[in-house]
Amino acid sequence: MGAEPAPFRWPEGKRAALSLSFDDARPSQLDQGLPVLDAHGVKATFYVSPANMERRVDDWKAAAANGHEIANHTLTHPCSGNFRFAQNNALEDYTIEQIEADILGGTEAIERMIGVTPTTFAYPCGQKFVGRGEGVVSYVPLVAKHFIAGRGAFDESHNAPRSCDLAQLFGMAMDDEPFARLKALLDHAVEDDGGWLVLFGHDVGPQGARQVTRTDALDELCRYATDPATGIWTDTVEAVGRYVEERMGG
Repeated sequence: MGAEPAPFRWPEGKRAALSLSFDDARPSQLDQGLPVLDAHGVKATFYVSPANMERRVDDWKAAAANGHEIANHTLTHPCSGNFRFAQNNALEDYTIEQIEADILGGTEAIERMIGVTPTTFAYPCGQKFVGRGEGVVSYVPLVAKHFIAGRGAFDESHNAPRSCDLAQLFGMAMDDEPFARLKALLDHAVEDDGGWLVLFGHDVGPQGARQVTRTDALDELCRYATDPATGIWTDTVEAVGRYVEERMGG
């Protein structure tokens, strides 16, 4: 048996990578999340719903100008019809052509409103299919065609940078999680040959809830991840994705 490969080589001798992401362009991300991120110099990825972004265009422009990534989350956020909110916009009723049009519509809306062309994507509800039964088709290939990376949701692990599929990155939830839990996920990525942990949240606020990332946990996580002694590269999905893409298999 050959020797096990050395841990993946991150920039400047870092031991692992962390990307923080937020979905839907919710106002609390601007009001509660950005002040925490900016206080620690952490650049995050925001997978925006254009209808929400349009309500605060100038603030989202400012976030982009400050180095945060503004990225694609489709135009209309289609999910499985098993969710009541999606029953009139269900993936089971989409064709591959329709989902591509919805994705490209999201890109066009972001370009029109803030002058940014998205380079990464997040699957609404973490779901990657259209159709039903024998007609089900994955739309992962479309994401691979149009973006550097596509982030999933509600997954079980960090990403292995040598072997992950950038078009369907694992994303782990940080909503309503205490810092101790988030630290444990990040520490595991460090220990597991230098993984890439991609976290996602929705609203941000002092009281955690099903779709609310706790401000105190976010603050502690940013402080921990940016401590030079911890050895974590913290950056956007786009930045880390480009780095991984250039070195995959190495």
